[in-house]
Amino acid sequence: MAADALPVLSDAARALAARCESKAGELGRRITDAALSGPPASADLTPEAKDPRIEAAARHGLRWLIRRAVRGDRGDTRLLRERAAQHADDGLPLHLLLRGQLHGTHALWRSLRAAARPGEEDALIELAGFLLAAQEYLVGAVSETYVDERAALAAEERERDRSLVRALLDGSLPADRFPAARLGLADGALVLALRLPPGDGPVRAPLAVRRELRRVQAALDRTYGTDVPAVLDTGGGHAVVPGHAVPHGTDDDLLARLRHACSPEIRVAAVPAADPGGIAGAARTASEILRVARAGGLAPGLHRLDDVLLEYHLAHRDGSGERIAALLDPITGRPDLVETLRTYLGSRQERRSTARQLGLHPNTVDNRLARITELTGLDLATPHGTALALAALLLRDAAAAG
Repeated sequence: MAADALPVLSDAARALAARCESKAGELGRRITDAALSGPPASADLTPEAKDPRIEAAARHGLRWLIRRAVRGDRGDTRLLRERAAQHADDGLPLHLLLRGQLHGTHALWRSLRAAARPGEEDALIELAGFLLAAQEYLVGAVSETYVDERAALAAEERERDRSLVRALLDGSLPADRFPAARLGLADGALVLALRLPPGDGPVRAPLAVRRELRRVQAALDRTYGTDVPAVLDTGGGHAVVPGHAVPHGTDDDLLARLRHACSPEIRVAAVPAADPGGIAGAARTASEILRVARAGGLAPGLHRLDDVLLEYHLAHRDGSGERIAALLDPITGRPDLVETLRTYLGSRQERRSTARQLGLHPNTVDNRLARITELTGLDLATPHGTALALAALLLRDAAAAG
């Protein structure tokens, strides 16, 4: 209900309300104990911190009610809202704040009833209706401001955590200066690298991107039952899960939630870090696992190092890396052949599975594989030729990414 929708009182009702105008302070002090005595009591606030805040909040609410009743104007709720925001910032529980407001309205009604004179029964009934309507508006204004302020504080805290994690990942914040205990990372973490598939169309609307990232963040938080600091953009990013929040067997749950939030084509890599000092290295390893898994033709999903151990080893350059990568030079200008090779190797050399994934006839796959062998000299029918082809593919992708 809006303040301007409150009923306009008669002269008799306003006169009755005016006789109680000077009692707001006394009523506010009187209701403080009542507001704190009912369950649930606030155990996390000291008695010294309780009384003044609840009393002040009730007193401000009472004054607003009386002024609105006596003067018939809209009344300024700015101070009420400012106080509600301050109480949210101070951590005063909302139930205590609202209880104080409700006790205040009740106390005002008792005061009005006691001040009523014979013949003012109609004015008293009118004021009862006014208080019920005004209480709806007052409680709504206070709770709305309180909730908005708490949401803003939570968003600021999450952004601070995200900035700290970003600085740790990029090396601009040394691990010994990282507040690991506050973020629950003192005993280690599970570092996730995420690769989000591109959306439909050449350019995605910013609003759609923000919604998708919020869904991904929510999926992370729900899976692990805590706020998971994540640094994400349209292509993916990293998340750092506190070690205590990683029960056994959450991989399938995480993947199912992320696929629902984003796309079945999402890729995730998970690498544990024993302490904050290992988080940056774990993030690099996780990113490399994603790259290798994709280059090796593994289906989208959640990958760990053991899933791509051979590919990971082969993908790292040494003195012979350039020569191995050059084996695929003859098909560089044939993306159809490169993709066929990648899919064939990722399908464990199953030609029918390769054909199905590429939308081709199996005979077309056979023709392409034969053409690859003809151009490169790699015999994909032998373990040696397959290993060389895989290594060449991984090394070329590593060079392109690097």
